Amino acid sequence: MHEPVLVLNANFEPINVCSTRRALGLVLNGKASLVLNGRGEVCSVSRSFPKPSVIRLDKMIKRPRPTVHLTKREILRRDNYTCQYCGQRVPYLTIDHVIPRRLGGTHSWQNLVAACPACNHHKGGRTAEQAQMRLLHAPQEPPSSAQYLFARHLHDNTEWLPFIQGW
Repeated sequence: MHEPVLVLNANFEPINVCSTRRALGLVLNGKASLVLNGRGEVCSVSRSFPKPSVIRLDKMIKRPRPTVHLTKREILRRDNYTCQYCGQRVPYLTIDHVIPRRLGGTHSWQNLVAACPACNHHKGGRTAEQAQMRLLHAPQEPPSSAQYLFARHLHDNTEWLPFIQGW
């Protein structure tokens, strides 16, 4: 009952991921309809219901375009859990300001990168040039596309791809 279910707007735009329990509640209350059932059934005492994988809301929901929030988790995800100075994939990564805050660096997508503790310690409070270190990739804000936003669920739910790729 806690498996992820893709929620589509009335125009088939992916807007959210919810639990199977929530999705069944929306379908049974008439607020959504089942689009794809790829997970079998949920049985009660008297009835059985299809376990949804994708549902579509009956009414159009107007909302602003989603954005990727600036968090440590998203920076690590953007940088593919790899140190941006040495290229190693270590279990514990830190966040480094390319231009340190004390030197006027901002807390933004373009100034934050993932770094292993050794590289972060070596760089210290200096800029990358002062520490004679180079970035593997120039940091930038990740795309706010549906494919990026729902990517962590796509590995286990490949049946969602046709609904996500067009947005």
